[in-house]
Order: sequence, then structure tokens, then C-alpha cells
Amino acid sequence: MGSGQVTDWQGKNVTVAGLGVSGVPAARVLHGLGAHVTVVNDGDDERARAQAAELEALGVTVRLGDGDTLPKGTELIVTAPGWRPDKPLFRAAGQAGVPVWGDVELAWRLRGRDGRKAAPWLAVTGTNGKTTTVQMLASILKAAGLRTAAVGNIGVSLLDAVLGDEPYDVLAVELSSYQLHWAPSLRAHSAAVLNLAPDHLDWHGSMEAYAADKGRIYEGNRVACVYNVADSATEDLVREADVEEGCRAVGFTLGTPGPSQLGVVDGILVDRAFVENRQKNAQELAEVSDVVPPAPHNIANALAAAALARAFGVPAQAVRDGLRAFTPDAHRIAHVADVDGVAYVDDSKATNTHAAQASLAAYESIVWIAGGLAKGATFDELVANSAKRLRGVVLIGADRALIREALARHAPEVPVVDLDRTDTGAMLQAVQEARRLARPGDTVLLAPACASMDMFANYNRRGEAFAEAVSGLGA
Repeated sequence: MGSGQVTDWQGKNVTVAGLGVSGVPAARVLHGLGAHVTVVNDGDDERARAQAAELEALGVTVRLGDGDTLPKGTELIVTAPGWRPDKPLFRAAGQAGVPVWGDVELAWRLRGRDGRKAAPWLAVTGTNGKTTTVQMLASILKAAGLRTAAVGNIGVSLLDAVLGDEPYDVLAVELSSYQLHWAPSLRAHSAAVLNLAPDHLDWHGSMEAYAADKGRIYEGNRVACVYNVADSATEDLVREADVEEGCRAVGFTLGTPGPSQLGVVDGILVDRAFVENRQKNAQELAEVSDVVPPAPHNIANALAAAALARAFGVPAQAVRDGLRAFTPDAHRIAHVADVDGVAYVDDSKATNTHAAQASLAAYESIVWIAGGLAKGATFDELVANSAKRLRGVVLIGADRALIREALARHAPEVPVVDLDRTDTGAMLQAVQEARRLARPGDTVLLAPACASMDMFANYNRRGEAFAEAVSGLGA
């Protein structure tokens, strides 16, 4: 069961590790295929019990509060992507010779099972920008008249997409490093790694292991491996990948593109990769103003999406139309309001230093609201690179001292307000302090560079609290 395509699931003993958005659909699907399914879950809370009752009604065995013991007779484990590889369950599986797949691996192996032609996957990963790029890509593909969906780590089950009633022409697939770790058989039509920066190192164990898992997205690509010219680590992953004969390396850049690249010339997104005689010719795709918001990192996202779409044969007109039709999700460098000549921008999704640096680079004069859970990050490089843009800083959250110390080292002249509170009401005070520091023409930017769970349920709620506080300024 470890390497080949499984054609008969009847009677197979499969353990699903973890409930939630991936485990419940996986258990349902495997049970429907005739497997004997046992779900193991670390937690035993009210939500887990409700999900367990739903599955048990179908005939699935669920074991709550013990996710570490390998059920007797297990022939395969299908795991939720976030479960760490060093869990005792997986060590026991390794000792017993039991393969471990993620839900993405399961979806990949089940595609086309009902006799329909399997839709190719255009896959995207990276430390930041994945969701936006995949949504842009889906918008471009739809503008070309293709039946598609944005699926995967974006919150839409790949299993549902692969096994559902909708016949897709192509899928725009967001994949996290966790998902890629557990998906050894995945072979995309084309794939992109947008960027690489330290993240989730507690899970992967090292930056090298994290990068290697990201690089799995290129394995077996058929048409194009899309990389970021400004991030040489992404190109290194292309060089290391084992791809099909004829697959090309295609770069994207915010500068003038060379042959086999997409880039920007005089405010125009242009393609020098998927054109005849790319040594001399370029195809105009869209204007920078067609990208909303036109921040540098978002233009890079648009270029990566365009490269994948062009690799699939999408015409230039569809790239422009798709980018114009695209509306970004909330809390991603979203303009909230202008108050007394100061812009207030919510980028609560900037939950790590790499994302925050991209956000800070989009504005000239900033009052920065930052802080939260650092997840082991350091902030010296972020502060040093952004110091000249900072009018002032307001710090919130449990690990704000780490940012304050970096500011003292690299931007000692920038005024800092350190709010010694971690309750949710701190955001209202933070916005009021930011207003006091700002001058007309400035941007008050929520780009925390940290996770939100010390103060908020998630980054969405943090962004909503910021917008609510800003709305009170005009009262």
C-alpha cells in the first residue's frame, strides 16, 4: 500500500490521525470505499465528541484522547497535516512498516477513480502569499472559461474536489509545508514556490528540512517550475527537483524580465516565458493597476499566478480579466479607512516576520502596530530593513519585548509605545496611541509579525478588532 495505486479498499484497516477539517472528510471517504476506519484524536473536547458521534453513526470507530497508540492491525495511516512527524504514533508506524499519508496524498491517489479524467493540479506553496496567489490563479483560470476551484490549504477539501460531482478542467491547489511532507506521490502539472523564510521550524526541525518539504512541490512537474528571482532559495529547489523531461524553470521578478521570466516593465506585467522567440519578444498581460492592492509583494503574487496560468495555456487576455475580477480576502493589507489624512491598513494576516516585512515595504511612512506570539522568531532583520519607514511603533501581545529590543538595537530614534496588557481591549488603546503618533500622509499599519492566539481567537478576529477601533476614531 505504500507506493502503488490502491484499487481495492474493501476491508483495509486504515487509521485516520486527527479529526477536524481534513480528518472527518478522510474518514468518511475511506469508510465509503469499504475500508475499516479507526480515527484517533489527541483531544476529547465538546467539538471532538460531536464529530466522533457523527462518524460513529456511519460505522467508523473513533478513539478520543489517545492519538499516540497505533491501533492493532493498521495497514495505513492517513494523517491530518499538522500532526508532527515525531509523534509516537508515527514512530510506531515506522517500526511496523505502516505507511503514512496525508489527506493530500489520499486525494492525489483517488483522483480519476470514478472513470472521469483527472483534473491537473497547478500547485502553490511558500512561506507567505499562498492563499492570495491561488485565489488569483483561480480567477484567471475562470476568466479563461475553465472549470476550476481554489482548494487545499485554503480551507476547501481536496478530497471533496477530487471526488465531488463537479467535473473540473484544472485545480488551483494551495499546499502547506505540512501537507507536502505527507504527500510523497504528488506530481503537479506545474508548481510555484513563492518565497522561503524561517517558519514552523519547531515542526520541521530545521530550515533545511522545511525547505526540503516545500521543494517537494516541484517533484515530477510536467510543464513549469515557477520560482522567485528575488529569492534564490526557490531557484535552488528547482535545480534539485526531479522533473519530467521538458519541464522548464520559469522565474518571476518585480524588475525587467529576462528570457523564461515574467516581470514588470513601465507599469505593465509582461511574459517572456510563454511566447515565441522569448529571447526577443514579450507579451503584455496586465497593468500594475489591475492588481489590488498594488503592493510589491502582491504584484509578485500576481506574476506567480500568471506564470502558472500561462503554463496551462491561458491567453493573455484572461490574465488581465482574472486579475481585475479578483477581490482579496479580508485582513490582507486591506485599507480600512482614512482619518484626518492618515490611512489605516489591516494586514493581520502578516503572522510572521517575512509577511510583515513585505507589508511594511508597501508604505513610506508608517506607525506600526505589532506583536503577539513570536513562534520562536527573531526581529532584528525585520526592524533593520524597515527602520527608515517607521514614524512610530505601538507594541501589543505576549512577546512584544522581543520586538522592543530589536527596535532599541536598530531604530533607537523611533518612538515606541509598549502596551503592558494582553486583553482584547488592548487593540482599542493601540489604535488610539497610533493615531497620536501619526501625521497626515502616514499609514497606521497592523502587521503584527506574530500569531494572534495570545489575545485573539485568530488573525481574523484581531483584524476585526483593529477595524472596530478605527471606526471609532471618526465618531
